[in-house]
Amino acid sequence: MRSAVRVGAGPGFALDAVTCDDDHRRWSPVETNSAHRLVLVRRGRFRRLADGRSSLVDPTLAYLSTPGEEERFAHPAGGDVCTSVSLSAGLWRTLAGEDVRPSRSALYVDARLDVAHRRFLAAAQAGDAPFGLAEALLSLLSGALRQVTDRPLREAAGGEAARGAARRSTSPAAIVDAAREAIACDHEAAGDLLSLAELLGVSPYRLSRAFTRELGVSLTHYRNRVRVGRALDRLERGERGLARLAADLGFADQAHLTRTIRRHAGHTPTAMRHLLTHPEADGPAGGGRRAGPVGSARA
Repeated sequence: MRSAVRVGAGPGFALDAVTCDDDHRRWSPVETNSAHRLVLVRRGRFRRLADGRSSLVDPTLAYLSTPGEEERFAHPAGGDVCTSVSLSAGLWRTLAGEDVRPSRSALYVDARLDVAHRRFLAAAQAGDAPFGLAEALLSLLSGALRQVTDRPLREAAGGEAARGAARRSTSPAAIVDAAREAIACDHEAAGDLLSLAELLGVSPYRLSRAFTRELGVSLTHYRNRVRVGRALDRLERGERGLARLAADLGFADQAHLTRTIRRHAGHTPTAMRHLLTHPEADGPAGGGRRAGPVGSARA
């Protein structure tokens, strides 16, 4: 018996936790894959048959399925728990390139790819699919595609975006400045990493790397820093509606707002409001807990 739970989704991708309780040695009926799909095992192991080749899939060996590929599975060792990442055709073309097919489906999960997988799952719990989860996806796919396509994620976008990029500077500093301007003015395309990259005429991977190179922080961290600053402005004016504040600033919910402010500023929103409206205060109020030096986090 197989069950799947959707634990995250963003523009062009979806993340499912798949649990299989089957215990059989015979091959399952043929299944035809409908999307590019990266599958990594979290626990257990099973066998996969595709293109006439059988492979043992476990936490050290993942696989990448392509649309139209026929697969069969066997579970001689019992159940397993997997992470399944589905990519739309458009996102695959953006990240891998036009008409690129993997040279093989199986890929070795070294320690770095294992860490990228774990960080991707952690990002899914944070509630920031447009940026945090998308950046974690890029890190995961970078390691995977390097194995099966003999190259990393694409450095340049295609189509109109690429032609627009050719007409302007695309140095890392210029990319970061343009992205910061779009975020600052709340451009419609700044709502998620992939749309922002399209607006700037660069690949999502290049945009993400540019922030780390130029500012020393991720694009996700920078965007959250801007939102935290706006939250502090309103808290300084006495804002008490935290759910409304979270919705206005694009956080998933009040808990997401609270986690982000505490991570960046060291206190909860309630404690920050007290500190900002009572300058004589010696410390946090309202149950705030210092989370470490301000600016030490990178989320």
